[in-house]
Amino acid sequence: MGYHQIHVGDIVDVTITGIQPYGAFALLPDQTSGLIHISEISDRFVRSVGNYVTIGETIKVKVIDIDEKSHQAKLSLKAVAKRRKFRRHRRPIVETPKGFRSLEEMLPRWISRGINKEEDV
Repeated sequence: MGYHQIHVGDIVDVTITGIQPYGAFALLPDQTSGLIHISEISDRFVRSVGNYVTIGETIKVKVIDIDEKSHQAKLSLKAVAKRRKFRRHRRPIVETPKGFRSLEEMLPRWISRGINKEEDV
């Protein structure tokens, strides 16, 4: 084996080495291979694995299983992508007035807030 022992649950950088209709093959840091099955690419429908990864690309994946006989890892891209979703910035809550007259009164405040936020950037 290589210099870095891989365990189930690890999140590792892998290099995509091949793409098939059923998934993508990857080289792990310990020089073993793994497969990201099409069902582990995304939570959404995956028409083509090549729309998500390219050969030679380095990506982060989660090791979800290791076959002891073949030493091939089963990998998940969507498990790592799910973790990223929680880092989204939430939009501020805006008070919403009722009726057109209230909109007219609130518009200058909303514009002012927007301008001030742009200046902060």
